[in-house]
Amino acid sequence: MRVCVVGVGALGRHHARILGGLPNVELVAVADPNEVQGRAVAEACGCDWTRDYRTLLSKVDAASVVVPTSFHLAVAGEFLRAGVPVLVEKPLAGNVADGTKLVELASEKNLTLQVGHIERFNPAFECLQQNCGSVKYIRAERTSPYPFRSTDIGVVHDLMIHDIELVLELAGELPTSVEAFGVSLVGGHEDSVQARLKFPGGCVADITANRVCPTVSRQLQVWSDRGCAIADLQQRKVSVFSPGSPLKAGLLPFYLAQVPGADIPQLKADVFGQFIQHQEFEGGESDALTAELSEFVNAVSGTAAPRVSGNRGLEALQVAEHVVECVRSHQWDGTADGRVGPMALLENVVESRDYSRRAA
Repeated sequence: MRVCVVGVGALGRHHARILGGLPNVELVAVADPNEVQGRAVAEACGCDWTRDYRTLLSKVDAASVVVPTSFHLAVAGEFLRAGVPVLVEKPLAGNVADGTKLVELASEKNLTLQVGHIERFNPAFECLQQNCGSVKYIRAERTSPYPFRSTDIGVVHDLMIHDIELVLELAGELPTSVEAFGVSLVGGHEDSVQARLKFPGGCVADITANRVCPTVSRQLQVWSDRGCAIADLQQRKVSVFSPGSPLKAGLLPFYLAQVPGADIPQLKADVFGQFIQHQEFEGGESDALTAELSEFVNAVSGTAAPRVSGNRGLEALQVAEHVVECVRSHQWDGTADGRVGPMALLENVVESRDYSRRAA
């Protein structure tokens, strides 16, 4: 299968490296307007470099598009119109309208359109999913220092959309209600957002995303009828808490403690171990990006359907757009524009300062 990678920056270069090493795959070329970066990746992968991805439209059987979100429609759309299946990095597009166009194009051409929601391939998430029953509550947290990339989008489309897609998978349906609050901390777009999703089946999900944080965290906590499962997606570890045989038999510590002569210290010691069982799992060392790209190759060859199709990516994008709309409409300090005091002062300072001279 002849493939290309468009955009070989921080993430795209890994797409090229992995695709170039997959069996039955020929990495024909990488495309990137940055000649130094493009040539370096091409040389490392043993393929050609081109500045213009359009020169590859008739030369490949599949394309991996890893460009800034604002270019997803233009680049992925050109390949789809040329009859080339596409893996496009998350989010599917910068807005629902653009994402819908990509999904419709893929449908019209009967082509594979996969969205790069890599966390679906995280072994810790797969382990957590196996240990969940009927999901009742989900809490997701994703934080990182300011990346100084993906600045064409805010934290909702940059980070939170990972967890939105995971939540949709766990809940198994679309939300009926979206509430959100957020702030811009360093300018440009929203940087810290808290959202709550409510689902028709009764599940509630709280999602936190912050890309101006001194620490990195990727946590997912799920409560279901089988207990509580907590996944550290960064460390790939999963903790599962489930009812022990005494609880299943109706022997509840609250009532046992009321019995005259109850051994309270022993009851305390037995809460975790007897009444509540605790299991620890390691997520494994498999590479999520390799699994994602391998699935794309299999989908193009017709041997498997992608777990994150264009339609699923569009659903996540729809929810993300609702979150952003809530953030924009929420007057967090009670004023008409929701931005006064130090935040407004900071904006004025930034607007009046000539950073071009400082750089010179």
